[in-house]
Amino acid sequence: MDERRKAGLLRRAARLALGARPSPNPRVGAVLVRGGRVVAEGRHERAGGDHAEVAAIRAAGGRAAGCDLVVTLEPCCTTGRTPPCTDAILRAGIRRVHAGAPDPNPRVAGRGIARLRAAGVETTVAGGAPRALCERLVEEWARWITTGLPFVRVKAAVSLDGRIAAAGGDARWISNERSRREAHRMRARADAVMVGVGTVLRDDPLLTVRGVGWKGPAPARVVVDSRLRTPAGSRLARSAGEAPVIVAHTEGDGAALRAMGVELLRCAPDAQGRVDLADLVRRLGAREVTSILVEGGSALVTSLLARGLADALTLFVAPLLIGGAGAVPLVAGRAVDRVADALRLKDVRARRMGEDVVIEGRIGSSLTK
Repeated sequence: MDERRKAGLLRRAARLALGARPSPNPRVGAVLVRGGRVVAEGRHERAGGDHAEVAAIRAAGGRAAGCDLVVTLEPCCTTGRTPPCTDAILRAGIRRVHAGAPDPNPRVAGRGIARLRAAGVETTVAGGAPRALCERLVEEWARWITTGLPFVRVKAAVSLDGRIAAAGGDARWISNERSRREAHRMRARADAVMVGVGTVLRDDPLLTVRGVGWKGPAPARVVVDSRLRTPAGSRLARSAGEAPVIVAHTEGDGAALRAMGVELLRCAPDAQGRVDLADLVRRLGAREVTSILVEGGSALVTSLLARGLADALTLFVAPLLIGGAGAVPLVAGRAVDRVADALRLKDVRARRMGEDVVIEGRIGSSLTK
């Protein structure tokens, strides 16, 4: 199988993997091929269920023997919720394995590839763009499995002049409908969606996944609300029975919220008595939350960036100008004195979303260095 064909099959497997959220396990897709034709495919649907390789082998039945396996992540060689995938591959008589990326899990980290090669299975790992694609597929999980901390992505719709709302607080709608659908897909891929209490009081959001056909588990909805100002009559509180709602706070009783099914998570206070965001992120990671999508507002985003707690940024930039000193910026707080001191994204990618432009990048430092 030539490299071009392998790259195409890895893209196919990656698209397949994106349809599931098996947290706290990684998204993985696999394709079985013989004679240039796809025999079967599979993905990891849920933690405790078949891994992608096993799902593809089961789908192939007796046709798996002699096939090549293209899989987005190095097959595991350890026993966890399920037996090792390397054993299933060997039992099935797979001839060759092509992995998109090595497994960042320290318990695996090359051992799966070594196990297959030692058993006589020709095994290769992708490089270049196909490998980068497969690494992005598991970047949230890689962060969690190596540090215990969730991957934190800030997402916002902004005007060309960097505003997320007009002076009166109105933000509907900065981005176009296509961008908003993509934002719902991003929610579906996250374990938790986080906002500050100001967003709850101003917008009364629901923070659920809608309009994209998502059938998987709903992400938890997290509100950073130090003094428990979230109304018991808010849409979040009233829908707590449909999808988890967690309100992180430092003081207050919140009996009315608890009565609605909201979970209250008391966190350590920072120097100002507000929720210590580092403590909150650690606590969520300990609950096997591997990824957090932060949707605002400005105070929460600024605090996360200042503390160096955000890993990535996705901006839906709309072709409009809001203007005015009272309009709400994405990032507030103290300005840097020099452009050279500005927080700069790396690994930046840009793509069109209708008339909007989506800019994505990794965050390599904090606002305060």
